[in-house]
Amino acid sequence: MIELLLQTCVNAVYAASFMALIAVGLMLIFGVMGVVNFAHGELFMLGAYCVVFAYADQSYPYFFAIMLGLIFVGALGIAMERTLFRPVRDNPLAGLIVSIGLLLMLQAAVAMGFGVRMEHIAPPTRTTFHPFGLDGVVVALQRLYVIVGAVVVLGALWVFLRRTRFGWALRACAQDPEAAALQGISITRTARLAMCIAAAMAGVAGALAAPLVRTWPYMGHSVIVTAFIVTIVGGLGSLEGAVVAAILYGFVHTFVTTFSDGVVADIVGLLLMLVVLIVRPTGLLGARERA
Repeated sequence: MIELLLQTCVNAVYAASFMALIAVGLMLIFGVMGVVNFAHGELFMLGAYCVVFAYADQSYPYFFAIMLGLIFVGALGIAMERTLFRPVRDNPLAGLIVSIGLLLMLQAAVAMGFGVRMEHIAPPTRTTFHPFGLDGVVVALQRLYVIVGAVVVLGALWVFLRRTRFGWALRACAQDPEAAALQGISITRTARLAMCIAAAMAGVAGALAAPLVRTWPYMGHSVIVTAFIVTIVGGLGSLEGAVVAAILYGFVHTFVTTFSDGVVADIVGLLLMLVVLIVRPTGLLGARERA
């Protein structure tokens, strides 16, 4: 029983890691741009398909495929901000509709290019994917890649936001765009940077998780639903809250899945969101708006 609990904890840390990457990126876009990006799950999907194309199809090194996912999806984020979200910056409803249209377009493009079948990517090599045991707990190195990658990326983002001028600009725009503009901060450049970082984080999450999940054009559906639950539980506008909520949701969902099934786990996840909203409507770390 102890071994099962330890194994479930390891699995929960893995689930929380890539979900934190996605949720923090989603929160960053909403905080800076005020856009609810329903296509964020498709950015995760594109990161996974970068590994399908570069590693599985073209036989490039696995870590090259991860970097391709980061660069390609990050560049796509810049293009999305410039061509789609910037023209509707002052209309949140239009931004929501644009993101839904983009979601459908990305799904159709990947389905046309790769087909709609589910694909399972072989691990990088048997040696790099070799699981090792720790007191009876089996840990696959690929899952460690996801955990370590999430810690590194989130740590780098924290340093960037707290220690650099561009990071201060992002935080200022998220807190009060009008005051930030009066201080000479470019809202346009800040929004472009936020979109690039958020998209790159989703792409890295998809690339790291690709050998562990079955990739297909519609894999972003479940991811975006979970990401929205995590951001609501954590508190809108709070990046730290998104990380805390990702850890909480990852453990709750993984333990319920292990001892029951996935459907019950999804229901419990929704109940968790409802309980948090009843007890604390602003989320775990969300701040109340001043009147």
